[in-house]
Amino acid sequence: MTRLWKTILIIAVVAGAGTLGWVAGRSDWRTPSWLTAALSAQTAAKSEPSSAGGSIIYYRDPDRPAYSATPAKSASGKDYVAVRSGEDVSFEEKPNPAQAASASSGADPKRVRFYRNPMGLPDTSKTPKKDSMGMDYLPVYEGEDSDDGIVTVSAGKIQKSGARSEPAERRVLSMPLRAPGTIQLDERRVSVVALRFEGFIESVADVTTGSPVRKGQPLMRVYGPNLSNAAAEYLSALGARDQGATANQNMKGAKRRLDNLGMPESATVALEKTREVPVSIAWPAPQDGIILERAAIDGMRAAAGDVLFRIADISRIWALIDLAERDLAMVSVGLPITISPRGMPGKTFAGRIALVYPQINKETRTGRVRVELDNPDGALMPDMYVDANIAMGGDEAVVTVPESAVIDSGVKQLVLIDKGKGRFEPRPVKLGRRGDGRIEIREGVSEGDKVVVSANFLIDAESNLKAALQGLDTGDNRQ
Repeated sequence: MTRLWKTILIIAVVAGAGTLGWVAGRSDWRTPSWLTAALSAQTAAKSEPSSAGGSIIYYRDPDRPAYSATPAKSASGKDYVAVRSGEDVSFEEKPNPAQAASASSGADPKRVRFYRNPMGLPDTSKTPKKDSMGMDYLPVYEGEDSDDGIVTVSAGKIQKSGARSEPAERRVLSMPLRAPGTIQLDERRVSVVALRFEGFIESVADVTTGSPVRKGQPLMRVYGPNLSNAAAEYLSALGARDQGATANQNMKGAKRRLDNLGMPESATVALEKTREVPVSIAWPAPQDGIILERAAIDGMRAAAGDVLFRIADISRIWALIDLAERDLAMVSVGLPITISPRGMPGKTFAGRIALVYPQINKETRTGRVRVELDNPDGALMPDMYVDANIAMGGDEAVVTVPESAVIDSGVKQLVLIDKGKGRFEPRPVKLGRRGDGRIEIREGVSEGDKVVVSANFLIDAESNLKAALQGLDTGDNRQ
């Protein structure tokens, strides 16, 4: 009985559906609007590809290439579309439907001139081919890589690479060169006290190593038999000088012997006044300065040539600066230099380079320059460590670009001139001095030319500059 009722119910449902269909076909009955909207939304949801996961990184205009970091509306009132981190982010402009249709139909508005090597090698082909690694050669269309070497990079690639351009400017380059050095004595201001005869030191004055002395100040009293004999002969000659030409000649000879023995002038004058041969002679300091060494001792015997005192004048002193071999060509005599002693923070001494030594230290590969400094208060002492700051560069303004603008291959140097609208011209340049993060351009760039200062290597890779520089369109290497 149950089976019979089920059969009757199925027949009734089928008959009702057929009747409704016949009525809909014979009348103007339409699907309700709410049902149509629901069906359309469901269909759109099925046809829309699933969005990639990840957080929202920006929002884009659904009608044109415009972007926003926050939710916004387009000019037509539509909401910006959220772009997540997992999507294929691209700033390239999408082709419009007409372009897509023409591409699909095989109608190419640009004509392929030739195909270039994908790795930037100077190798082109008139027909499509692959390189040794299986990579397809890239097509070069009309208008690209023109004969003047200008290459074109799409706006999307420029925006993604972060390329930035700046005009070349005229500036006065300041190129400070820093180097270490030491303070040394002026070799011309050092003297020693030594006897030219064998003698004895009767007594030494109250001076020690480090004591300042003045020129003519007595250092010791000396007795020497040879000096006493020469003094006696000189006195005899003085007494007989009025007895004729021979006596005068003898007096000159006796005076010469005293001078040869190094007798101080003050002792000679005293000898002429007193007409007595002294037992010992006061030996004076030959110059102003500081006693660096004292070897004289009371009662000692001194041989001829023994150094008894060493005296140095430190009112003017040297700074010897060691420069790297590559920097020597940039310095010259007369260049201003500032010396900063490491033991006196904040204190500086100004001077100029007096000499560039004509030799290189083979162990350190450094050269040396000499700076002469005034040192009236004796603040600078021998063997003191100092740092030198050499102000190189002239006062004349020169054309400069940032250091990041120069692409240096080791063989040649070039910059990318921004021609606008994604067009760049690789231009060889001759470089000059460097300083303050900039480089002097002696040839190749004029003041006001816009040069790429960031992401220029990325543009190099994107636009195949190496191939452009080697003249891809000359046809010499085409197959």
